[in-house]
Amino acid sequence: MVKVKVARTAQIPDPLRISRCQKIPELGPRILFFSGGSAISGLCRVLKNYTHNSIHLVTPFDSGGSSAKLREAFGMPAIGDLRSRLMALADESILGHPDVYELFNYRLPKDEKNSSLILCLQAIAQGESPLVEAIQNPMRQLICNQLGYFLAEMPTNFDLRGASIGNLILAGGYLNNHENLDPIIFLFSKLVNVQGTVRAIINKDLHLGANLMDGSQVYGQHQLTGKEVKPLSSPIKDLFLSESPDGEPCRLVQLQKKNRKLIEDAELICYPPGSFYTSLLANLLPSGVGKAISSNQNPKVFIPNLGSDPEQVGMTLEQMVETLINQLQKDTSEHCPNDRLLNFILIDSKNGKYPSDICSKKLEQLGIELIDTELVSTESAPYYDNDLLVSALLSLA
Repeated sequence: MVKVKVARTAQIPDPLRISRCQKIPELGPRILFFSGGSAISGLCRVLKNYTHNSIHLVTPFDSGGSSAKLREAFGMPAIGDLRSRLMALADESILGHPDVYELFNYRLPKDEKNSSLILCLQAIAQGESPLVEAIQNPMRQLICNQLGYFLAEMPTNFDLRGASIGNLILAGGYLNNHENLDPIIFLFSKLVNVQGTVRAIINKDLHLGANLMDGSQVYGQHQLTGKEVKPLSSPIKDLFLSESPDGEPCRLVQLQKKNRKLIEDAELICYPPGSFYTSLLANLLPSGVGKAISSNQNPKVFIPNLGSDPEQVGMTLEQMVETLINQLQKDTSEHCPNDRLLNFILIDSKNGKYPSDICSKKLEQLGIELIDTELVSTESAPYYDNDLLVSALLSLA
């Protein structure tokens, strides 16, 4: 058991606080996550049992997989990670409309001809497929309408093999709402009773780029993660956003006012595990993110990755912390105190394997407190135990 000073003395884990959240998740804390990808999907599935008020600002910059097909066809933000997070937070009980949940998670077969898949989509859009027959109106009509918009705009050479129906419905809604993501994400959230708030960090069709230490540039999120292509051989110097897949950095990308409000009002801000640059730091690039974080007086906690992240070439834990703070200070000022941006680092030094040890003296100089507590269980090793992580976060909030 660990005790740390927040605005109060927090006990980690705090059984009383955790029990209270479990009994009344509708009144649970507003914990905000900057993330992308699927790294915290498991955490979200546990978290929704304790709070229905968590906030998830997700990167829409993915340039690989099925998201790349939709982006190339329609010039739109990436929606795959948004759909994944919505599904992770969806109510999986009967109250959450399991038929809608099943449809949004359904993927078209990879081994069928495109002509057959088009007929399948047309049947769904007309409400004549077994996949939608059990869905009650008006939900069924809403879903069919969005898919109809997608079919009407779909290029003739669009490859549907393996496509997520949920992604296609989101894409149709994006086209139907004047190329605006927010209305369709809101509708999607209501259809599956999402127990939290999910938003894209920005609502624009932008791409990630990176300057590497060796002087070269890399364009596209999928080129940086080391998953779809060979991992980077040179460390990343800095990230930037671009209006085209291989263009120059944007001059100014402004955070939406409503997203700034979510950051300012959060009871705990979490920089969670996941791809360090393309999931975490990418969320911090828009102008206004650092300012919103610094204006929030509540705790901010960083949970570093376990094991090896291909994006963290040669990085120590200390360098990760410094990189995180430096990115945020670009939007505030070099005089912004570190404790306005980051207060705690949450690790399990006994059971977790990290890229390096971390110097507590260095953290003390930065004004950051190290919380070393059990986060990896025998069952979860070598990964974080989601129940232990959620317990620690609830105790800090």
